[in-house]
Amino acid sequence: MDLINESFMRLFPNKEFNYQTQIKYSGKFRPFNSNIRISQNKLTLNLSKSWRTIDSEIKIGLIQELLVKIFKEKKHTKNMDMYNTFIKKLHKFTPKTESDPILENSFHRINSKYFSNLIESPNLRFGRRSFTKLGGYEYASDTITISKALEHDFELIDYVMYHELLHKKHQFKSKNGRNYHHTSEFRKKEKEFHNHELMEKRLKRLKVKNFFKII
Repeated sequence: MDLINESFMRLFPNKEFNYQTQIKYSGKFRPFNSNIRISQNKLTLNLSKSWRTIDSEIKIGLIQELLVKIFKEKKHTKNMDMYNTFIKKLHKFTPKTESDPILENSFHRINSKYFSNLIESPNLRFGRRSFTKLGGYEYASDTITISKALEHDFELIDYVMYHELLHKKHQFKSKNGRNYHHTSEFRKKEKEFHNHELMEKRLKRLKVKNFFKII
C-alpha cells in the first residue's frame, strides 16, 4: 500500500479506494511545496524534493490535507496535526539566503516599531510586478515576497511588510482540514498599523487604477 492509498484509507475508512496513484518529486517546487492532481481514476501527488527524507507520518498528514481539499470534505486527523505543527516550525530551521536592501530596511523599521525587534528576519524578496497579489508569506521557506509594483513606494512596502510579518508571527489556525490565516485576532492586529485605513485606500486605488490600464 503506497502513501496515497494509506492516507486515503485512514481518512475515509468506509470508502473504497479506486484510484491509480503516482508520487513525483520535483526540483521545480520551492521547499516543501506540493500539489495533488486527479484525472479520471488517477491521483498524482507532486512534491518538492525536500519532502524525500521527511517521516512518512508527516507526509500522510500532508496528503490528507490535500485530499480533503480535492474531495471537499471536512476531516481532522492526528497526522494532519503533525503536518501543520511541522510546517509551523520549519521557519526555525530554514536557511536565510534571500534578501534585498529595500526590504531589509522595511523589515527593520516594522520589526522595531510594532514587534519590539522580536521577529527573526525571514527571507526577503521582490516578486513579479503584480497589482493583484502585492505580498505573501510562505511558511515552508520562511519567505516574504513583495510585489515589484511597490518597489518605489516605501510606505506601502511597510504596510504590506507589516501584514506579512503578522502571518509569520500568528501563523494559522487549522480546523476540519481547512487553514484559517486571517482570524479575528489577525484582523484586530492589522488595524493597529498607523494610518491603517489610509493605507487600505491607497492599495485599493493602486489595484483599481492598474486594473483599468490592463483591460
